[in-house]
Amino acid sequence: MSAEAADREAATSSRPCTPPQTSWFEFLLEESLLEKHLRKPCPDPAPVQLIVQFLEQASKPSVNEQNQVQPPPDNKRNRILKLLALKVAAHLKWDLDILEKSLSVPVLNMLLNELLCISKVPPGTKHVDMDLATLPPTTAMAILLYNRWAIRTIVQSSFPVKQAKPGPPQLSVMNQMQQEKELTENILKVLKEQASDSILVLEAALKLNKDLYVHTMRTLDLLAVEPGMVNGETESSTAGLKIRTEEMQCQVCYDLGAAYFQQGSTNSAVYENAREKFFRTKELIAEIGSLSLHCTIDEKRLAGYCQACDVLVPSSDSTSQQLTPYSQVHICLRSGNYQVRLKIFIEDNLTFSLPVQFRQSVLRELFQKAQQGNEALDEICFKVCACNTVRDILEGRAISVQFNQLFLRPNKEKIDFLLEVCSRSVNLEKASDSLKGNMAAFLKNVCLGLEDLQYVFMISSHELFITLLKDEERKLLVDQMRKRSPRVNLCIKPVTSFYDIPASASVNIGQLEHQLILSVDPWRIRQILIELHGMTSERQFWTVSNKWEVPSVYSGVILGIKDNLTRDLVYILMAKGLHCSTVKDFSHAKQLFAACLELVTEFSPKLRQVMLNEMLLLDIHTHEAGTGQSGERPPSDLISRVRGYLEMRLPDIPLRQVIAEECVAFMLNWRENEYLTLQVPAFLLQNNPYVKLGQLLAATCKELPGPKESRRTAKDLWEVVVQICSVSSQHKRGNDGRVSLIKQRESTLGIMYRSELLSFIKKLREPLVLTIILSLFVKLHNVREDIVNDITAEHISIWPSSIPNLQSVDFEAVAITVKELVRYALSINPNNHSWLIIQADIYFATNQYSAALHYYLQAGAVCSDFFNKAVPPDVYTDQVIKRMIKCCSLLNCHTQVAILCQFLREIDYKTAFKSLQEQNSHDAMDSYYDYIWDVTILEYLTYLHHKRGETDKRQIAIKAIGQTELNASNPEEVLQLAAQRRKKKFLQAMAKLYF
Repeated sequence: MSAEAADREAATSSRPCTPPQTSWFEFLLEESLLEKHLRKPCPDPAPVQLIVQFLEQASKPSVNEQNQVQPPPDNKRNRILKLLALKVAAHLKWDLDILEKSLSVPVLNMLLNELLCISKVPPGTKHVDMDLATLPPTTAMAILLYNRWAIRTIVQSSFPVKQAKPGPPQLSVMNQMQQEKELTENILKVLKEQASDSILVLEAALKLNKDLYVHTMRTLDLLAVEPGMVNGETESSTAGLKIRTEEMQCQVCYDLGAAYFQQGSTNSAVYENAREKFFRTKELIAEIGSLSLHCTIDEKRLAGYCQACDVLVPSSDSTSQQLTPYSQVHICLRSGNYQVRLKIFIEDNLTFSLPVQFRQSVLRELFQKAQQGNEALDEICFKVCACNTVRDILEGRAISVQFNQLFLRPNKEKIDFLLEVCSRSVNLEKASDSLKGNMAAFLKNVCLGLEDLQYVFMISSHELFITLLKDEERKLLVDQMRKRSPRVNLCIKPVTSFYDIPASASVNIGQLEHQLILSVDPWRIRQILIELHGMTSERQFWTVSNKWEVPSVYSGVILGIKDNLTRDLVYILMAKGLHCSTVKDFSHAKQLFAACLELVTEFSPKLRQVMLNEMLLLDIHTHEAGTGQSGERPPSDLISRVRGYLEMRLPDIPLRQVIAEECVAFMLNWRENEYLTLQVPAFLLQNNPYVKLGQLLAATCKELPGPKESRRTAKDLWEVVVQICSVSSQHKRGNDGRVSLIKQRESTLGIMYRSELLSFIKKLREPLVLTIILSLFVKLHNVREDIVNDITAEHISIWPSSIPNLQSVDFEAVAITVKELVRYALSINPNNHSWLIIQADIYFATNQYSAALHYYLQAGAVCSDFFNKAVPPDVYTDQVIKRMIKCCSLLNCHTQVAILCQFLREIDYKTAFKSLQEQNSHDAMDSYYDYIWDVTILEYLTYLHHKRGETDKRQIAIKAIGQTELNASNPEEVLQLAAQRRKKKFLQAMAKLYF
């Protein structure tokens, strides 16, 4: 080899070592050196940092020639960046513990959504509707990873988070943090709405009995080179990283257990499910053993969960002797049997089985109850504290502040109990010298801290004191006590409670902050804040709890208050009032808001109007949750205040969107259509999108009885909703020369976003308004060109039958919205037959025929007293009957098809005869002959069975024909009565089958 060639080769081989003037991710992207980088012992940047950088670059918005911000382009570079992020996650073996620890919720959400996309999970399809057993292994595993992360994130969000100390204020950093916080909250909101579906998906995964596979770097490379391979090697039974069934089930059981345990705080019955899942996890860990490569369970945390479940849901066959100390303490807490609890704590001083943190938490709970006015617990607090202090002493820890406070006023009973605890906590025959020394030093210190010599002699003459201290030590201690100069007795002055005892400033501040968090009494909150500000002027006490949240539109005004005490008080009163309103504790919310209103009225007209607005929203919620549920109209004063809010034109008043939304929904729910259509000021229609939408809905409801030509408002409403459901789109020519349509985000031309519209609709309860909205979206769904099966709805004829620009409408979003709206409407009134028909049509259109029959039959049942009356013909139209016929046909219930053919206005003999010729019917066949009233069909059955030589079935058909009420010579009324009786019995039989 020449020297020149050798130099070139050396230069080439050394090039990756130092990336020239470019960022790491671009260097790795251009040079395809990702795998080599990840194989380094300590790669810098770390893998998780690479994921963040790749996804941030792939999601950067672009700017067009008109300087307009556009969504990230779907180009080759961005697709490769997403693929590289997936490859790094594959290198980490999709370990959620590592990914969750290092990645934020938005980044991990983006990563897992990319995994779903590349694993060919159909977009817009609910995971709960997919059969994991029939999916390719990599697709099923991607769905499991996403839903495991979803419930883990929900559980993690329920834990308290220590608030970070704010550094120097930097506007850009604060804006970025606020954006990430809002994005995280939006993702969490969606995850919580889908939590029940995620749990169902994971429960279904536990029934799988096959190994799964997850994408590796190699399979992802195959996808990048040849996308078609996704249906070949990468989804076969041998591609990717193998996850054994036991490992998958172990992880899923643990995550489900954590989710159920978190739900148990609001529904204690769920703890049983959590207990089952955690103990199943322990069994699976024992089965897997050291062979597990991919199952990482925190066994200490699992043990803690199991102990907690044993306490909350003890086994039904357990006796008091078999209960763990945890369970016994918990039972004592619930029953108020404090003596047994003290006995458990004293016995534990010998065994050291209960963790110190657990014992301290029990004491904190007692302190809280005592603070709330239960004075009888003061003595119990001291006794539990004494037990805990002796445990601390035996283990070499310092005496707690609480014990010193509670023992500042000693008496005979306290000293007797303390000596009893000390005696029963030490086994003198088996105790070590260090343990005995700790106890002796404690007793000496107690004596030295006592003023009254009578109490000193009680201790010094006790058997334990005599045993542990030598004669010389005891005599020296007694002499010291006798000779020391008199000291001031701190117990002469009466003390009302142990909170009045002098303590260090930090202890007092901590106790007061704890009370501040718990209190919902406005006067008490004010008193606590006055005390806190008297102790220190450097703290901002509105930041004590990260659960105190005030809308951003208000926080700027409140935090601008110059007086620190007033600022803290206004912020905390509003935050607590909003929280109480959220949890439907309306009485406390009203007290807090009233106190806040009284306070701000003195100095801020702007905040006064804010509080009046919030109190209006609170009164709306109070009425809707109370007398409004029984149909009682709201008082006229409340309606006037709602009108006043909508017409308010005060400048610079911060307004929350949700208040306008609730006010318009309130007016629609109570049929204030006259005001919305005729009396709303023009400026409101231009400035408030919810008022505009409410006016169009109210006017459409008013115009319904009129002729079709007069329904101009319906056309306006149609155009508004079409604009909301539109998307901006563009065409792009790919590298292969093909032109593709790239859909962008929701169009900003509408008066609001689709998610905001859906949120508003879910605040409505008026049946006519919900029917109007449902029919509009159903019509919009039916307009698309590729629709096969239309969905029917009431009043659907009032809407236009076409859209000028079909490509601008996001029909996938429309379909999802229709499903969401029907589900919500049926939660309001599950007996509305028109909504039930819409739900049935949706299932019919998506080939779910058994579910479709269920809702068709339910629609008929609710309007006919379970078919005891005739189903109205406008409910069971010919189209509905034909769809029921098709459902039965595709379910191979051919005899049911023949019977339903009689329900049509003109009997469909062709379909009936064809179905009866089928011999593989899955229904009861000849037992249904009693439900046939058409003699022609019965005669055809007789002929068919005779032709097949089926004598028994032929006799059944002949017997059915021979019934006197089916004689053609009978009057028409008799024949109709016979038909109606058979319809009733057949539909009731079908209902029992499909309900």
